Amino acid sequence: MLREARKLDGDLSGGLRGRGVGNAARRVGRLLDADAVVLADLDGVVAQYGTLPPDTDLEALLAQVYGHGGVIRQPPLSAAPLFVADDLAGCLVVSGDIAQNEVSEVAALASDHLDHAVLRLSRERIAAADLRRLRAQISPHFMHNALAAIAALIHADPERARELLSEFADYLRYSFSSAGDYATVAAELQATQTYLELQRARFRDRFDVTVRIAPEVLPVAIPFLVVQPIVENAVRHGLEPKAGGEGRISVSGFGEGPLCVIEIEDDGVGMDPEFARSVLAGTGPPAKGIGLANVDERLRKVYGPEYGLVVETAPESGTKVMIRIPRFMRGVVAE
Repeated sequence: MLREARKLDGDLSGGLRGRGVGNAARRVGRLLDADAVVLADLDGVVAQYGTLPPDTDLEALLAQVYGHGGVIRQPPLSAAPLFVADDLAGCLVVSGDIAQNEVSEVAALASDHLDHAVLRLSRERIAAADLRRLRAQISPHFMHNALAAIAALIHADPERARELLSEFADYLRYSFSSAGDYATVAAELQATQTYLELQRARFRDRFDVTVRIAPEVLPVAIPFLVVQPIVENAVRHGLEPKAGGEGRISVSGFGEGPLCVIEIEDDGVGMDPEFARSVLAGTGPPAKGIGLANVDERLRKVYGPEYGLVVETAPESGTKVMIRIPRFMRGVVAE
């Protein structure tokens, strides 16, 4: 019984017009041992399980529920309203010898699941809007410098220029991909390595790059364009201001129980810890291009306030940024 109740959340994850609503009707039927179950929204019936009594005037019954706002009992039928965010959203109709309080409890449970569905869909819409904004902000500073670095190699080292141009095309293809809102850690890191190779060409190989990723986290789904903006931040604000632009950037990823942890560390100029906190809180001075606050906000919207970025830094001591996300989460699937 409890297992069926838990699975109802997944059935209603797309709302009353989602693909799982037919399964939801069947599951409610099993939960209540009902002869028939009808789920309706304000526009009409969306799913039915079993057969209602032949003399049932379903439209009249729904109109009564929507007008009354409470449970209506017309044996062997019982009908209870469904609410989303305290607004009337639909109706549950069941047929059978079932106590009114049981019908009310299941209707309340379904309403809670519909609330969760609306919250998830809202988060997804916000994340998609943020991603569109992020793609629009792909740094023209980087694109200009990458192309300039490739152009400088055309005569001196044409083979490397061809390789870098191919990598630049791959990077743009990934950055502007329309495949979905999530990628695998493997794909995200491939784009990051491409970005770093282009930056190394620009800096004439004056900084070293180390990437170490445990195999178990490579298939983990992660919001699109999360790692690369942090690496870009390390290059632009950590190494570029450093004398000679020399230094080191390391990217590591590993599993930590149910978590996937990705760390980006540089030995650049660092920053004041209070300034870093103000940047993440969105109270610091507006940053140019893609900043840590953008990534942190996106992670918290997808996974919840307990996740996001952790920054360890100090002036002249480099910066380490840690991404900590669940290795598995409902609705977060790489496409």
